[in-house]
Amino acid sequence: MTLVGKKFPNLSVNAMNDLGDTFKLNVLEEAQKNNKKVILFWYPKDFTFVCPTELHAFQAALGEFDKRNTLVIGASCDTAEVHFAWLSTAKDNGGIEGVTYPILADSNRNLASTLGILDITNEQYNEETGVVMVDGDNVTYRATYLIDEEGTVFHEGINHMPLGRNVNEYLRLIDAYTHVQEKGEVCPANWEEGKDAMTADRNGVASYLSAHAN
Repeated sequence: MTLVGKKFPNLSVNAMNDLGDTFKLNVLEEAQKNNKKVILFWYPKDFTFVCPTELHAFQAALGEFDKRNTLVIGASCDTAEVHFAWLSTAKDNGGIEGVTYPILADSNRNLASTLGILDITNEQYNEETGVVMVDGDNVTYRATYLIDEEGTVFHEGINHMPLGRNVNEYLRLIDAYTHVQEKGEVCPANWEEGKDAMTADRNGVASYLSAHAN
């Protein structure tokens, strides 16, 4: 079930920061109270392989997100303590030391379950024991949510475990959505900041396609 066009779930989740502080964080409230956009990106597990490359890539782009009035929040189902252990591990040893944005620790999986992004399949209920058995690691796919200042989701996407994300694409999407908000125009395929947008009517598309025939 897509969340695009809907408010992000109103749930508070444990989070960890680079100072070792555990605190409650509500993504919806962060967007609304700060009047900022939010990018929330989920990754499967701490201390793994593709994951640290993504966390460092988002950290490297933090200034670009700041320029766009956008908060960066990471998330997985690891505990806050495991997050801090990873944050305390040097980059050249596979760690994420130097990452400064908060990381959700959704260890009870309340938010991940609500979003439907866990890699569980083949659920089977054992009537004798009352236990539900599943296949999969019960961790999240690489799900990404872009949320506007009112808490409405304007983009969501999910990658399978082996596929790392392109951070620049999220910057482009934020630029495009901000252009729509500010100019009232819509953004065509491959639009980037500074390129032509168009009005959302027949004349607008005709004019755009005529001007960009090649």
